Amino acid sequence: MSSRHIASILLCLSLAIPAFAQGADSNNLEIYNGCGMEGDARSPGVRALNRLKNRYVAPQEIDPAITLAAMLESGRDTGRWKVKQGAEIVGYVFDVKVGGIESTNCHARASAQRDTHIELVLDPMAGSPTLRVIVEVTPRWREIMAARGMDWSTRALRDRLLGRWVKVRGWMLFDVEHQNQSENTAPGRERNWRATAWEIHPITSIEVVQRPAR
Repeated sequence: MSSRHIASILLCLSLAIPAFAQGADSNNLEIYNGCGMEGDARSPGVRALNRLKNRYVAPQEIDPAITLAAMLESGRDTGRWKVKQGAEIVGYVFDVKVGGIESTNCHARASAQRDTHIELVLDPMAGSPTLRVIVEVTPRWREIMAARGMDWSTRALRDRLLGRWVKVRGWMLFDVEHQNQSENTAPGRERNWRATAWEIHPITSIEVVQRPAR
């Protein structure tokens, strides 16, 4: 995808980068592990996207209309929400794994310096990848939680969360880099591995909860 295409999509989604609120959750994390908020991306569109992925202040307001069921609703969902919105959703943890080597983390290879991907589903028996929503822990939030005595490493999260119901809170993000692998924006593609390009990214809190009543 061209940088011009990414930039135009970001503009359509109103991806204005908000100023960080006072009272940050940690020390200044504009630079973390030698990597700035924009990572090592070259195109303006991806640099803007990376700044959103690397936010290190928790959202102050949560939109109650955003639920896992709403995120899984079919239909082209490019403009369904805004990246300035905070969300809190409940889902079953289908998988927890180390994310890819990406520009957002300056192509770091160590798992501790890469995102953690958590795949959420509404039904534990839902096997299709196109029924999953991706939520992500970032290295900056791993550092914030470590300072609070909590281990958010991928291994620890997998041990604690896999196969359980969780409540996840954080920032909404439309990851345009994955819209061609998402069922809602590229319906019917054989290699789709997610329902939507919308994510909660970064996650700012995780809580194990009871299975919701039907």
